Amino acid sequence: MFITPIILSLQTAIGLAAAPAVPAAAVLRTYQDTHASQGVAVDTRSIYAVSNSKIVKFDKRTGIQTGQWSGDPARHPHINSCAVIAADLVCASSNYPAVPMRSTVEVFNPKTMTLIRSIPLEGAPGSVTWIDRRAGSWWVGFANYDAKGGEPGRDHTFTAMVQYDNAWRPKASWGFPASVLERFKPYSTSGGGFGGDGLLYVSGHDRPELYALRVPAAGGELTHLATIPIAVDGQAIAWDRGKKRVLYGISRASGAVVAMRVPAVGRRPQEK
Repeated sequence: MFITPIILSLQTAIGLAAAPAVPAAAVLRTYQDTHASQGVAVDTRSIYAVSNSKIVKFDKRTGIQTGQWSGDPARHPHINSCAVIAADLVCASSNYPAVPMRSTVEVFNPKTMTLIRSIPLEGAPGSVTWIDRRAGSWWVGFANYDAKGGEPGRDHTFTAMVQYDNAWRPKASWGFPASVLERFKPYSTSGGGFGGDGLLYVSGHDRPELYALRVPAAGGELTHLATIPIAVDGQAIAWDRGKKRVLYGISRASGAVVAMRVPAVGRRPQEK
């Protein structure tokens, strides 16, 4: 069973102001013509441009294409994001914008760009958009929408993060604070992942912003620490684990992949 995220009281929703912005992330490099439309993954040598039913692999140093996977759009209509975790390329896949929502975890061999296995997320509280691995658990973002792709009775305020064990059984869940939900509206979270500082960083659908969040133990509501301007308009993101505070994102309009250095964020919540 899923633990339902806490629904904000009216008093909390009114009283919680958006966290002040910190300095913008600095652009380090732009990879043109990757045709990425959903997100990007990255490892030591490669970047992986994600576009619904296609993932294209590029050499990180030269920008030259080195591999590709193309799936059947009927089976994979919306691969939203991927992350290189251990030896796998782990991707969040859904049937968006169809309803009822269906979500799966698609696992690829990043060397051969072949699909290894598919894991259904039964009873998920939304449409899966991102997946990360930390402290022996899987951490998964689920989107909900006001209109297109949304289900009756649920809107963007039902956006959630769920912690799973190694057998993909839910352990705990968190809702998003009003200050972030207001920035998502009418869409939801598109990207997310833990930074080296242990904080959770998420992006929305179309704003050039990154939201730094603290994850309270045992579920509840995420704490909004800071809003960071970034050089991409939302969509899925990926941390470069081999570099200090280097984050990759995409420009949906141009199909480019952008590498950025994200400023450090204090761990105390901002004042209201």
